[in-house]
Amino acid sequence: MTLWRTLRLPALSLPPLALLAMASWLGRYVRPSADEWCFIPKVRDHGITGLIGTFYFTDNGRLGNGLLVGLYAQFPVAGHQWFAPVSGVIMLALLWTVTAQLLRAAAVEAPPGTALLAASTMTALFLFATPNTYKTFYWPAASVSHTLAPVLACAAVIPLLRARGSRGRYLALATVLAAGVFMGTLSEETSVVALVTLSGLVLSAHHIVVPRLRRFVRAWSLTAMAGIGIGTLLLVTSLGFRTRRTRYDADRTSMLAPDSLMNSLRGYVRILETVLTTWQYLGAIAVGVLIGLLVRGRADRHGVFLPYRPLLLTALGALTVLVSGYLCTVITYPVFGARVVTTERTWNDYLLPYIFVLTAAGAFAGRAVRRRCRRTGVTVSASAAAALCTAAVLALFVPMHGLGEDMRARAANWDQQDRYLREEAEHGATVAPYKPLPVSKMLEPFSNGGRKVWPAGCVADYYHLEKITHAVDLPGR
Repeated sequence: MTLWRTLRLPALSLPPLALLAMASWLGRYVRPSADEWCFIPKVRDHGITGLIGTFYFTDNGRLGNGLLVGLYAQFPVAGHQWFAPVSGVIMLALLWTVTAQLLRAAAVEAPPGTALLAASTMTALFLFATPNTYKTFYWPAASVSHTLAPVLACAAVIPLLRARGSRGRYLALATVLAAGVFMGTLSEETSVVALVTLSGLVLSAHHIVVPRLRRFVRAWSLTAMAGIGIGTLLLVTSLGFRTRRTRYDADRTSMLAPDSLMNSLRGYVRILETVLTTWQYLGAIAVGVLIGLLVRGRADRHGVFLPYRPLLLTALGALTVLVSGYLCTVITYPVFGARVVTTERTWNDYLLPYIFVLTAAGAFAGRAVRRRCRRTGVTVSASAAAALCTAAVLALFVPMHGLGEDMRARAANWDQQDRYLREEAEHGATVAPYKPLPVSKMLEPFSNGGRKVWPAGCVADYYHLEKITHAVDLPGR
């Protein structure tokens, strides 16, 4: 019985970890598409610094984004294959560390494996409960901007939670300033979410942290906001930022215009309908309930948080998610228009805080059950929560398997076409046929019966050709 109590939470972590391992294994079937067709030749010919320059002066102004993209684009196909497993491990490790530090800061005694269970479940739901897992997890260009970015922003809180003494506090301030500048040049949407969250922390610190730490927490939050402001200023004053707005005709429509605000609200309501009806997110509440049922306060330590005020904290968290989500929709609407409803990758910036809020709400509910129910009620609640948590994760295996089959088929066709195009280029050809190989609504060089779209020139450049033409059948067969 003692052994089971020790291993029960690590055992519950196996399904989300197995799902992450399966998804990482399928990463070997990822092949370049959409933006990557342009990134790889740029890095090949001009290095990472060349890509950063292109981003800043031509594409979008995102310096930090250009750096991360360059790191994987310098290893053409291999970089795309390894991006998912490497980023998945990084995100799991960071969320695991953040969760463990939060439990430590709360001065609670948690059973072994609590932080791992919470982090693995949150990671699985964040990456795979989305309507388009490919663009969330496997498409590096989108993941860098909207999936990895919010996790990196979350990780900036680790030095704050570990700060001990003046040296630790100075380190936390320096770290969050640098992280803020980087985040401002990495992702506009994550920056918006961070600014809303930090503003809420500054205004409500007296409801959350003990008096002796409020001043430092507010100083830390303001420092982070200053860093994001500096990074955002670097971005919006760049030639690339202005070029991108012109390219999408975003400069003709003010995001603050009444029509734009109202259309953004309509789109956001439709997004919320999709998110709130995705039942797998109940797994976050379930894992939170388990935490609330199983953790115990420690009399020998003083936490940094005030006594629980569950309704207030849950309301603050929900308000933060709702406001930041709407603002993210507002700033993306001038670029995507009505397509903000179907551009699922841009939701991820506020979906991670959403999952955190659900987990926290579950923990508050679990704590209430533990305090008010007898042992039998606690046992039944824990069993039900464990079952729901497991069911939510297991339900994600089926769509993952289907996506894996699509990726496997595309990889086989992509490799065959890749060999053909390389052979044509080696034999001196300047023009060669190309068959579009889309997966999960990814953009290919031709669409709508052969209409040429922008990656076509980059594909030709990738293979050292002058031009590619639309092919109905796979070349080389």
